[in-house]
Amino acid sequence: MGFVRAVEHASEERGLRLTPLRKEVLELVAAAGKPVKAYDLLDQLRERHGNAAPPTVYRALDFLLEHGFIHKLESINAYVSCHHPAEAHQVPFLICDNCSSAQEVCDERVAELIEAQARTFGFRPQAQTLEVHGLCKNCRKA
Repeated sequence: MGFVRAVEHASEERGLRLTPLRKEVLELVAAAGKPVKAYDLLDQLRERHGNAAPPTVYRALDFLLEHGFIHKLESINAYVSCHHPAEAHQVPFLICDNCSSAQEVCDERVAELIEAQARTFGFRPQAQTLEVHGLCKNCRKA
């Protein structure tokens, strides 16, 4: 099952409304193949519809983020599709500073370790965002 179809299925199961605009923004994020900025999405929507406004894009992104269908990479202020849209999870990302690719690290042990360490300090985490910057394998070879 493709990514967009998986999100449609998860939305149906959760009783969420994946409007045509939300779906279109989701498709644009997925098609980018790497992190994409909100204003790049807005430019693409304007090419298709002409009158898209920033709040329109941000509302769609907020919905997709809230329900775990995409991730926001805070350090580069960009969005990327989630590899596991049907389940809530927190994952670290490896972000290439040369080509801007982002790799989701799908290993729950990392999030569990951070949460365990936080508890030892009496800290109760509500969200995790771990972004590791460097050079990807392809850029290192070049």
